Formats: sequence, structure tokens, C-alpha cells
Amino acid sequence: MLGTVLLLLALAKPACPSPAGVASRRAEALKRLLEVFGMEDPPPPPAHFKQPPQYMVDLFNTVANADGVTKNPDILEGNTVRSFLDKTHGEKMRFLFVLSSVAKNEKILTAELHLFRLWPRATDGPKRHHFCQVSVYQVLEKSEPDAPGGKKLLAARLVSLQGSGWEVFAITQAVRDWTEDESSNQGLLVTVQGLGGSPLDPPPLQFATSRDHHESKKPMLVLFTDDGRRGASLPMAGFPDLQPQAPILPAKMSVPKLTGPRSTRSLDRLQPCQRHPLSVDFEEIGWSGWIISPRGYNAYHCKGSCPFPLGENMRPTNHATVQSIINALKLSEGVSSPCCVPDKLYSINLLYFDDDENVVLKQYDDMVAGSCGCH
Repeated sequence: MLGTVLLLLALAKPACPSPAGVASRRAEALKRLLEVFGMEDPPPPPAHFKQPPQYMVDLFNTVANADGVTKNPDILEGNTVRSFLDKTHGEKMRFLFVLSSVAKNEKILTAELHLFRLWPRATDGPKRHHFCQVSVYQVLEKSEPDAPGGKKLLAARLVSLQGSGWEVFAITQAVRDWTEDESSNQGLLVTVQGLGGSPLDPPPLQFATSRDHHESKKPMLVLFTDDGRRGASLPMAGFPDLQPQAPILPAKMSVPKLTGPRSTRSLDRLQPCQRHPLSVDFEEIGWSGWIISPRGYNAYHCKGSCPFPLGENMRPTNHATVQSIINALKLSEGVSSPCCVPDKLYSINLLYFDDDENVVLKQYDDMVAGSCGCH
């Protein structure tokens, strides 16, 4: 896949004025590049400036380095994390999240309701209580949630009446129901009660709402999924070392001094297999409006010769070693020397706005050449 991506990126770069065929090839290349990123069309940039949820920014920084390259492939259980903001703008303890952007083929792994607990008021609640019970229900009957069978308990626990901060509740089963039948999504109901389940009016504990509080404190649903995409079975262990590889020179190989364009091409062929930089700039491609992070990354590419004999420092496969021997001894016609290709690939992560202006963190396999070898 990486070779295809690199070719497409090369085609996607703006070119000098040329026949209409070049514009057509550029459009086709960008279309194919979108397919690599699992999209049919690029999402439109948000109509107004939007600050992504801090939780999603922090998650991106935990999963990836500044260039988006995955630090550890085992941090995320799946390959997609979506955040949805509450759409009710009405009742304080009712919440609704529109999940239409979740694809049918995505496997729901975990769903969380994130609510920001406000500082308690001095007059709120009995002074002798330090905790209250918070319950989260899946609404089954929108008009009468408190009627028998009108709601289903998803999560409940004691929450401190001291301080403020985020509270997270697991609501996975409700989201699975909603993605299977979109019409069943009647939202969530949150209740605050005393330690024995007694009603508290007014409730001593309050959560930030989508209507009355700052964007950074709005109720949010965070959904972890897996869309089934998997990359090549190349080594992925450990934190990627993305420093340029040192040239791997065969023993006692001397490089003649050459000049001129033809000599430069000859020198390229004599250079041993190694990794070279390949910058991918999302602004240059025209994607900077909807991609939050990173602004670009170094994909790297492999170039150079695989001369006989292949040393272990070229990390050849057994097949490549045999092929180099056959080529060197001319034992069979039409057999070329082994190729310089990536032998380790790393995934990258994109943090971006989708079509509904939700913030998504998605991991893509096989996007960075970690090292090169003769295969």
C-alpha cells in the first residue's frame, strides 16, 4: 500500500501548466489518496472556527508523536475514536448524540459519556453529605421516560460533592442499540439522588450543559471502534526510530567520482539500499482545512541497489539472497537483482473534523517506511 500512496502523493503535488490530462490524473490521484484514508470525499472545513475537545487532543498526543506516527500500536484497542457533542440544547439532564457518521461496518468496542462536574454551590444539598448517587439511563420512551419500561439503567455510582472535573460513564450497550437501529436513539437521562436513592431538590450536584457553559465543558460521547482495516504483516514493535538510516555500504566498495546528469543517475544506481525522506504536506494537498493534526508527516521511501553479495546489514530475506545469487551467476534469464523496499512500516494518526464537524482520531496502517531492506 505504501508504494501506491507515495506514487499518488507525487501525482497530487501542484504541477506547472500542462494539458487537461494532467489535471485529470491529479484529480484521480487525490481520489485514490482519499480511498487510502477511507473516505469518498474530503470533509468540508468547519463553517466557523472550532476548538477540538481537549480530551481528543490529549488522546492524540498520547497515541502519536508530533508527526502523527504511532508511539505504541497497542495503546488503542481499535483504530478509530469519535467524539460527539450533545444536541439537545434543552433539558439539563437529558442528552442526545447523533451517531449517523458511524459506518455500519464499524465494530463498537467502548462508548463513554463524559460529563463535566461543576463546583457545588454553597447552599446546595445537606451539609452532612459528601457524596450523591449519579445514574445514567438509556431512554426508551422519549415522552415518558419515568413510566414503567421508559428507561434502562446503564451506569450508576457515587460521586463526590467536592471539587469539579470530568466524570466518565460507560454506555456501550446503548450505543450498540442505536447503531443497529437509528430510530431507537431517544437519548440519555441522568439523575442525581441521595445515598439511599432519595430525591434531592434542588440536586447538590450539577453538570455543565451544551447550552449554558463553555465549549470545553460540553457533554460529550466518546466512541471507540474498529473498522476492520489492517495493514501488511511487517514488524511493528517498539517506538519508531525515524532518524535517517545511515548508508549501508558493501565491504571494500569504492564509489567512482562522476559528474553530469548521466553520472548522477549512475551514482544513484550504485548507492546501497537505504531510506530517504518523503514529506507529505496536507496543506499542499489541500486538506489543511479539516485536518487538525498533524499538518504533515515524513512518509520516507526506499531507494538504492541490492548488489551481490547481500550482507546481513541489508536485512535480506532468504528469497532475496537466492535471487541475488541467481542474478549474479546468470543462472536464469530475466532474473533481476532484489529490490530495495520497506521492511518495517509504521502507522500514522489523523485528528480531523468529519462531515458533521465531529472530531475523529483515526489510525492508518503502513503509512511510514521505518527501515529499508533488500527483498
